[in-house]
Amino acid sequence: MSFMKHGFCLFCLLWIAICGQATERPNVLFIAIDDLNDWVGCLGGHPQAKTPNLDRLAAAGTLFTNAHCDAPACNPSRTAVFTGISPHRSGLYRNGQKMREALPDAELLPKTFSKAGYHSSGSGKMLHYFIDAQSWDEYFPPKETENPFPDTLGPPKRPVSLPRGGPWQYYETDWGPIDATDKEYGGDYSVAEWVGERLSKKQDKPFFLACGIYRPHEPWFVPKKYFDAFPLDKIQLPPGYRADDLDDLSPVAKNLANNRYFPHIRAQKQWKQGIQGYLASIYFADAMLGRVLDALEKGPHADNTIVALWSDHGWHLGEKEHWQKFTTWRVCSRVPLILRVPKGVPGLASGTQPASCAKPVNLRSLAPTLLQLCGLPPRKVHDGPSLVPLLTNPKAEWPHVALTHLHHPGSYGLSVEGWRYLRFKDDAEELYDMANDPHEWNNLAPLDKHRKTLDRLRSLAPKTFAKPVEPKVDSLPALRWKPLAKGAKAPSSKPDGGSFEVIFVNRSKGKVQLLWMDRTGGRKPYAVISPSGHYRQRTRPGAVWMIAEVESGAGRSLGYFEVGDRSARAVIPK
Repeated sequence: MSFMKHGFCLFCLLWIAICGQATERPNVLFIAIDDLNDWVGCLGGHPQAKTPNLDRLAAAGTLFTNAHCDAPACNPSRTAVFTGISPHRSGLYRNGQKMREALPDAELLPKTFSKAGYHSSGSGKMLHYFIDAQSWDEYFPPKETENPFPDTLGPPKRPVSLPRGGPWQYYETDWGPIDATDKEYGGDYSVAEWVGERLSKKQDKPFFLACGIYRPHEPWFVPKKYFDAFPLDKIQLPPGYRADDLDDLSPVAKNLANNRYFPHIRAQKQWKQGIQGYLASIYFADAMLGRVLDALEKGPHADNTIVALWSDHGWHLGEKEHWQKFTTWRVCSRVPLILRVPKGVPGLASGTQPASCAKPVNLRSLAPTLLQLCGLPPRKVHDGPSLVPLLTNPKAEWPHVALTHLHHPGSYGLSVEGWRYLRFKDDAEELYDMANDPHEWNNLAPLDKHRKTLDRLRSLAPKTFAKPVEPKVDSLPALRWKPLAKGAKAPSSKPDGGSFEVIFVNRSKGKVQLLWMDRTGGRKPYAVISPSGHYRQRTRPGAVWMIAEVESGAGRSLGYFEVGDRSARAVIPK
């Protein structure tokens, strides 16, 4: 009897231990680096890039060398990552749209982990300039603020290096060294410090911990020592630059490439300085990553934490005569993607071995991949396939393509092994042989001998594309109303750059007339807006729109709006 009792107790203890092991979940460290292209040592995008910490992470896990963003802009790309839903299904293609307007009920990845018993926390930029407090248990800065940015030191006067070229120019396109230590600089240092503190302490339950490193997003202001690592006289131009690169492209593609930034930068003799600023910002971001990885490796969670590192999209620095993002060429769609998985996790007991994978993958696969690795049930809403088969065998059969959606539905870049296919809104096409033309210099689409390849790649694209979910008027940024004294005139327009929509809202008690002030100060009437009425008008940066009374033909000028560099609302006051 005593033996049976002892045996039963031993069995119970063994069963508890087994169950405890079975239910133990791995942690997830989820790292995003903003606007980072393939200028990473292990990806070979630029020979002068200094990324020792990215390289050591890649050397310990699986590096995806053919990974692509779902959209070449922060908002749609990050939305796809956190929801697992592709832009062609969500209808969210552009930065100016609002995630919660397009996907009001979407469950974000941290919420899924939280519901599964994890503590979901984060710091820095993960979504596009908001936190989405409802999706997190904890955040730094506090999630209630909906502001993901800690205080960051910047120069007292702007611009520092790149004079403003016109109203089209994004204010943050500027660069230069800051005379400060990393700690004094704040920003990403503060994010890394907060994340590192949580990695260094034991936790009561498994965690999903997100770390959003903002650099190398513009402006490229980082401590001076990171600039000093790249002497200006030794800066090399981008390997992918070629002066005649646009000659074989369609008018729509050429227009997409020519976005005014690159000509302005060259005219100001700031090309190499800009490259220096980007390389310095990458080096700084890598140093912040190093602080996070060190905290993980020295802390109590090193052997039970999955590390997933990604960037939301790439960046042009002159390739295709372009500066910025918002294109589907490889320099903008290709992103770093690294997964390091420890041994013993439910979805991959062997963990990852040092390896690289050349299969075409999308960032939206991160959500289903992490759920499978952690032993959590899949979600039907997720579009992307799990990457676990490729983590098991990087050369496994992979029938999937990688898609990067432009801001127009039906415009996209499609990647398969060995080829890239691009389609634009005028149905123009581009085809590139990646084995022989990694910089996409020679468009093969017009050649008859590649017709079969074109047909095959066309067939792999989605057949339907959701319409863009336009932002509600009240969610758009507001233009400043500038009242006019009696007899005063509004200034003339200086329109420059691409067009977009401004919505005029009449909150006055009477009808008003909308007039465009032309370059010579002349008035051109466009519309009459009734009280409480709205009017949508396509316009350009630097345009001036005047508002006048509609009353017995008097037409007294009331005030005006000067258009900035993006869609906005223009509210005519009471």
